[in-house]
Amino acid sequence: MPAMADDGPDPASEQYRPYLHFSPERNWMNDPNGLVYDDGTWHLFFQHNPSGTRWGNMSWGHATSTDLVHWEEQPIAIRQGFDDEGRAVEDIFSGSVVVDEQNTSGFGTAENPPMVAIYTSAYTPAHPTLAGKQAQSLAYSTDGGTTWTKYAGNPVLDRGSANFRDPKVFRYTNPATGESYWVMVAVEALQYQVVLYRSDDLKTWTHLSDFGPANATGGIWECPDLFPLAVDGDPANTKWVLVVNLNPGSVAGGSGGQYFVGDFDGTTFTSESTVADDALPAGDVFAGFDDGTYGGWSVANEPGNRLNGPWTDAPAAGTLAGQNPVSGFVGAGLVNGFTDGDWPVGSMESATFTIGRPYLNLLVGGGNHPHVDGTQLGNEAPAGRLLFDGFELPDGTTLADAGWAITGDFATEPWRNPSTAGGDYYLGRKRVNTWEGGPKGDDNLGDLTSPSFTIRSGEDHLSFLVGGGKRFNGTLEVRLLVDGEVVRTATGPEAGQLNWQSWDVSEFAGRDARFQVHDDATGGWGHLTVDHLVLGAEPAQARSEETSVSLVVDGEVVRTATGRNSENLDWVSWDVVEYAGREASVRIVDNNRFGWGHVLVDQVMFADAPAAPRIEGYDWLDWGRDYYATVSFANAPDGRRVMLGWMNDWDYANDIPTGTWRSAMALPRDVSLVTTSKGPRLAQHVVPEFAQLEQRDLAWSDVARPIAPGSETLPVTGDVVRIDAVLRPGDADAVGISVLGDDAAATRIGYDAASGRLFVDRRDSGSTAFHPSFASLDDAPVPLVDGRIAITAFVDRASVEVFTADGRTTITDQAFPNAGADAIGLWAEGAGASVESLTVTPLHGAMYREAGIDGAKAAPPAAEVTALTGPRRGPDADGDYVIKVKVGKGAAPTTVVRLVEHGSVIGRVYRSASSDRVVAFPITDAVPGEHRYTVELENSAGTTDGGTLVVRVAG
Repeated sequence: MPAMADDGPDPASEQYRPYLHFSPERNWMNDPNGLVYDDGTWHLFFQHNPSGTRWGNMSWGHATSTDLVHWEEQPIAIRQGFDDEGRAVEDIFSGSVVVDEQNTSGFGTAENPPMVAIYTSAYTPAHPTLAGKQAQSLAYSTDGGTTWTKYAGNPVLDRGSANFRDPKVFRYTNPATGESYWVMVAVEALQYQVVLYRSDDLKTWTHLSDFGPANATGGIWECPDLFPLAVDGDPANTKWVLVVNLNPGSVAGGSGGQYFVGDFDGTTFTSESTVADDALPAGDVFAGFDDGTYGGWSVANEPGNRLNGPWTDAPAAGTLAGQNPVSGFVGAGLVNGFTDGDWPVGSMESATFTIGRPYLNLLVGGGNHPHVDGTQLGNEAPAGRLLFDGFELPDGTTLADAGWAITGDFATEPWRNPSTAGGDYYLGRKRVNTWEGGPKGDDNLGDLTSPSFTIRSGEDHLSFLVGGGKRFNGTLEVRLLVDGEVVRTATGPEAGQLNWQSWDVSEFAGRDARFQVHDDATGGWGHLTVDHLVLGAEPAQARSEETSVSLVVDGEVVRTATGRNSENLDWVSWDVVEYAGREASVRIVDNNRFGWGHVLVDQVMFADAPAAPRIEGYDWLDWGRDYYATVSFANAPDGRRVMLGWMNDWDYANDIPTGTWRSAMALPRDVSLVTTSKGPRLAQHVVPEFAQLEQRDLAWSDVARPIAPGSETLPVTGDVVRIDAVLRPGDADAVGISVLGDDAAATRIGYDAASGRLFVDRRDSGSTAFHPSFASLDDAPVPLVDGRIAITAFVDRASVEVFTADGRTTITDQAFPNAGADAIGLWAEGAGASVESLTVTPLHGAMYREAGIDGAKAAPPAAEVTALTGPRRGPDADGDYVIKVKVGKGAAPTTVVRLVEHGSVIGRVYRSASSDRVVAFPITDAVPGEHRYTVELENSAGTTDGGTLVVRVAG
């Protein structure tokens, strides 16, 4: 395990730190890169910010493992590039690593072939010749991946594109001719295309072919992979699998990975699994927007925009200027709110109609900004008393002049406060902005504290506009102070636009208070913007940020949908049986000016059956929210295909409430192709090496029995466990298990019998408020087999990975439980459910803490360390010997014994209460010279230095 940094906490002690999954000791991580196996070692490179816990300063981190389970973090492999003046000119984006066995690149020798990294150089605006471009570059290592040298001739493949990235390279041999060459699959991200190239030396590349767009085309395509697999293990029946990750627009929303099955002939990949999406489901079209008009809809475009956006006076024919390609619509036209870009806002509404059929189906795309009841389309302040004149002080008058106490950077140039720049949706001309309020921008630190004001009787709510950065650790927030104590706080939305927040202050009527803007945050979004404080009887009504289409009955929104941050339209179905015979209309609203601030609508239909979402007919690596940028290891032994994904989602990746690090990798999975009714499809299983972590002697099993309606807490706990369950829903509406639970919250894994879907529900899982997209229920269609659902779930402190249908369906989700939440339960909605089998197996850790469950009250006792070597324990003659560790007796168990040399663990043994006291570590082929070994003894209470042993091997 890596050494602990001097300036941070022990990683093992940090809340949410995974013990099974790889996470960096410090700072930010995203996509796995350069996955490769070489000479007994698995190499994991990864996107890494060496300087912070949010995305930026992209470099390649590095970790190694001998078993895919225990990872040791290594020094940074490939660093961000700088010019002579210290300006960043090149970010190191995703890519791959190959072992150039034949030294085709010339970077090594025949005796010492190099490892070659092929990565994307993302050139910053400061680059003198390639600013804003993305091109492919090389680096090489001749010492097994420890040190890397960038190729002087970089970049080696430049298409002049700003979105050409993520090269995955492999060696291809033509089975008919024997010709062998390198193949690269990369993406033109905004064009939804995988581009294929070939090379003989990794330096000169020739275009082969393109694939796409196909199937899911929401967001952008990233991180492709292409590899062969034998169907059902039959080498005579081999298919090729093309993996394409995309963000956003996955089946669960946000980031995810799809795949295609087909053939590759050395030049072209041909898919057998592409799904056509131009057929209309059965039903009557109410609005198809195909005749060049809106057909009686009332249209309200925001006045003053150059092109009469967002809707203009007629439907769009498809993609608009500046827009990524729009797909999934049917016919000649659609509603497209991207006229003039995302900036214009507006609405449109159909004529009324009588609901006469049970379903209303429609195609929807665009931004993921749902309608929220109780919000306003405008930005009206609530009635009440405006404090501090809304910051509209006379020019030349500062907050200090108006009686505000100002400290830190905000006091050095008081003329900056109030500010006249920064933010959107402020009222008037001036506001408080801690970026503008001092000379250091986001790095400004200090407080702005108002003069005292009295909260009067009846002024039950203090409302204000706030925007800017979001922090939950108290470093960036607005505060209400009463008698010098902080009694209310709020932070920003991580966005420039201000929106209304309100505090209930009725309990402070008659008391004096102060308002404070506290900024102790640096770095990106390390500022707040605040405006228009109002004390009044009612709270402010938040401004809607929706891009939505809704069904309106009697003036009320009763059904609503939004896009997936995708230019691909897909079917949404509303069950409207309860409104049969009622008058209704369809309302489309674009009230968002910023990223994905538009909505797409087409083919509004009345039907007798719901329309199936096309996206669920595509093939997905995972149906959860947290499995992205997944690619496979090159050069894996024994014909294995091992895949690894980033366990996060770009919707909220920068905001997850971890400590000194952000992000973990999912567990590595063996993948195979199996025959299904749709054709060959992937099956995935956690690599079998993880079985070594199972504490089988402590496993708990339930008997086959009915499950009473409601929920029950099982007599077993754990937050690092494997759960194997077979459940029978019977007549119950739903059945499942809960994990990472306590009296207030839990993550639920369940099966909904009516819909036939397996789900992970983290809406009430603990900490969810850090981002509006996090609280989710993620589900997948899974048919019962003989009336049963079998699941395997790996639970690791802040995540669940669920496998079912023999690995053909998986759901991976993060969850951030309350501190100490480790309860496991069974539940059923309705009577008739039963459990047929259920086993909970505690797991040893693999990262940072290994001991698992052992009931230890104190660290392990000391041990005796000896080595069996030459005669009379002199120098060893041949480099083959055994190191023996005799663990101590006593009440404190020794659960893990590790043997360490040169700072790396070279052997480990897990022990149970019944294990023999002597642990043996065979050493073979030790090189001549002195070998210094240390022993570490661990249990759940702590780690003990087990001693040092020096063995000399004769020359």
